[in-house]
Amino acid sequence: MDLHFGDSKPTDDERAAVDALLGPPESSWEGADRSDADLRWARGGREARDRREMLLPGLHAINDRIGWISDGALDYLCRRLTVPPAEAYGVATFYAMFSVRPRPATVLHVCTDLACAAAGPADLCAGVEARLGPGVSVQRSPCLGLCERAPATLAVRAGDPVRTAVSAPATVEAAVLAASAPDSAPEEPPAAMAVPQAGAPGLTLLGRVGVVDPSSLDDYRAHGGYTALRRAFELGPAGVIREVTDSGLVGRGGAAFPTGRKWQATASQPDHPHYLVCNADESEPGTFKDRVLMEGDPYALVEAMTVAGYAVGAHRGYLYLRGEYPRALRRLEHAVAQARARGFLGDDVLGQGYAFDIEIRRGAGAYICGEETALFNSIEGYRGEPRSKPPFPVEKGLFGKPTVENNVETLINVLPILTMGAPAYAAIGTDRSTGPKLFCVSGSVERPGIYELPFGATLGEVLALAGVRDNLRAVLLGGAAGGFVRPDELDIPLTFEGTREAGTTLGSGVVMAFDDTVPLPRLLLRIAEFFRDESCGQCVPCRVGTVRQEEALHRIVRRTGAAAADDIALLREVGRAMRDASICGLGQTAWNAVESAIDRLGAYE
Repeated sequence: MDLHFGDSKPTDDERAAVDALLGPPESSWEGADRSDADLRWARGGREARDRREMLLPGLHAINDRIGWISDGALDYLCRRLTVPPAEAYGVATFYAMFSVRPRPATVLHVCTDLACAAAGPADLCAGVEARLGPGVSVQRSPCLGLCERAPATLAVRAGDPVRTAVSAPATVEAAVLAASAPDSAPEEPPAAMAVPQAGAPGLTLLGRVGVVDPSSLDDYRAHGGYTALRRAFELGPAGVIREVTDSGLVGRGGAAFPTGRKWQATASQPDHPHYLVCNADESEPGTFKDRVLMEGDPYALVEAMTVAGYAVGAHRGYLYLRGEYPRALRRLEHAVAQARARGFLGDDVLGQGYAFDIEIRRGAGAYICGEETALFNSIEGYRGEPRSKPPFPVEKGLFGKPTVENNVETLINVLPILTMGAPAYAAIGTDRSTGPKLFCVSGSVERPGIYELPFGATLGEVLALAGVRDNLRAVLLGGAAGGFVRPDELDIPLTFEGTREAGTTLGSGVVMAFDDTVPLPRLLLRIAEFFRDESCGQCVPCRVGTVRQEEALHRIVRRTGAAAADDIALLREVGRAMRDASICGLGQTAWNAVESAIDRLGAYE
């Protein structure tokens, strides 16, 4: 390992930020202010290398305290972790929420993605920039996961502690207040406001949102909390996996892989330790269901992760939470601490002789980290780039060990499976898509939010609940990686097989409606910009293809006739190359929405 440190020195605040995370340095090699005599050898080098996983938390610590990451701060962090500064620089520049150049302590992220784009963020950005001036950095941001309250902004003020404020639906005045005085900004509405069905009988996944106090473990237990974990201990690990398998539960992140099969494959691996990873990095434009679950029912996720860890033989779980969710972070940190203090996490969970604990890791603005192997690399302290498969994560995942990765909604479904039993759960929905499903409805509707329906409900039924407006132009299913459908296709059954047969995708459950006031070409251009910006650049088909796709769409907007037809033909060729040859799902799906808009909606006719 070749370590080349520069001459830059950390400031006292930068050093304090790193030391608060890692503890004080023990030698001059690590940056302690001592005699140079101990620079002749590096004590604990192997242990330091094993701490590379602390690189991302260390970058967060500096960025949170200072607002950006200087050369001196990066060098000091690298000394503490024995990480080459060049590699750490590559990691720091990978994430949109970090900056390696000086910037103001306050950053205002203004969402310009699909739901917010339809609500007019251009005027919001211009008004905010005119009012705030150079003392605040205004950044146009991809989806902030606040689509039910579009348009949205997130203000982050560096310091000890870091302060955040959300404004949604945002006005110029509200956004300016959030950026100027985060502590004085109005409090966010409760998570239940994003659930129009809150408090209604018969809800399975959303039943506690708006009913229980999300900060109270006792209230959670009074409403059925930890019944599923006690049932899991009665069944044993094999029994839990059998129940999950018999229920027919499949992943809710879009891939729809059978959850029981994944758990069984991991549990049967002889290599140890096993790990559990909860993917809470929902960055798909239009998706906000996991945020609502974590903010409104955080103990349910803690319990579900404990059940999953017990089933697969894992003693440590990592909860990878997207950096744009400050309230979810606070709720989960509190829930984990309370569960640990009360014996629901730790060395002896509920006195059953099973040890399990949860560590929360924050993302920092990278859509690609929603891909499971990119997420593993991010946790390990590397750039969040996908790995080639095989080997699959159930064999070699996080830290090269067998790993189960599930998203928040998938894990939450495990609780009713154990409390009501697999047969009763499987009776909900259809034969091939069992159980309830959460749908994120936004755009041109009267009541945007999260809706829980059994699999098999039609698109029209979901939109009727949300109050779709007149003059519906198109509906986007599955987010930016999904596809458009026409207003005359509302009888599509919302199941994985039903959407496939209709030539579209269910994805993560995004249902985004657009009326005829939304310019479709501009919407498609925003999708292309999103994928170009979020491509990790590792593979050529995606790195080049996403750029060519955006360039072609820019030209089509300006041209007509044969010239436009030539660019549409080019788009199809580029789209096929990305779909066939990209390493991961980002490149493979980057053409989906544009293709569906051209073929189903006649977007450029």
